[in-house]
Amino acid sequence: MSAIEVRNVSQHFATQNANPVVALDSVSLSVEKGELLCLIGPSGCGKSTLLNIIAGLCEASAGDVTIGGAVVRGPMARTMAFVFQENTLMPWRTALDNIRLGLVFQGAPREGREDRARAALDLVGMSDFANHYPRQLSGGMKQRVQLARALALGTDILLMDEPFAALDEQTRMVLGEELSVLLAREGKTIVFVTHSLTEAVFLADRVAVFSARPGRIKTILPVNEGHPRPRSFMTSPKLTSLRNELYELLHDEVVATMRASLGMPLPGAP
Repeated sequence: MSAIEVRNVSQHFATQNANPVVALDSVSLSVEKGELLCLIGPSGCGKSTLLNIIAGLCEASAGDVTIGGAVVRGPMARTMAFVFQENTLMPWRTALDNIRLGLVFQGAPREGREDRARAALDLVGMSDFANHYPRQLSGGMKQRVQLARALALGTDILLMDEPFAALDEQTRMVLGEELSVLLAREGKTIVFVTHSLTEAVFLADRVAVFSARPGRIKTILPVNEGHPRPRSFMTSPKLTSLRNELYELLHDEVVATMRASLGMPLPGAP
């Protein structure tokens, strides 16, 4: 059984006029246990919407999602953890306290919270900063703490919505390497939304490529490279070839999105 099954999921959003926005149109995909699946596509194609539906944060207009065979009907705090793009750390709490707070919300036993929080900080290389406040941490360090908070929950599934998007490219690459090591060590199932072609190829076991809105799965591109990914893979001909293939797959979708945003007809349209 797959870890996650998405079956014919569509999502419509009401607008002030009579025409609803169709964000997703009959999307189906499977995520295998222990794999990292990247979702990539033009802005507004429904990637983050799909991630929110998988997480149980919003309800699909049609279709369903199952986790281990159980239909998702709301957040499943003991099964899935979410890492957001935005910094969601409480500024008045230390790194350690932010992680412990996640365990409180999960309902974890009080007596084990301290050890689990410290173990998670150690896992992301932040043990020396346990008593630092978010204002004392760099952007990359904050993202490590957010990842540690998710890992401390001990869930089998991690959902990550562009967690490194606000960081500089060098920091993104280093955190990507560390995430690949964590995947190999922990065996988590990860669904990862990104706009970066290089990040998608470097991290993913498979890349699901979305069309312009309404979002559909255009193709799923396998990477076929084990974890942890060596640093040399970043500059390898294989990564370059796969990144170029992604570019070709996405080019027309991005152009379609840009033209639609400007109210321009698509090429070849009457």
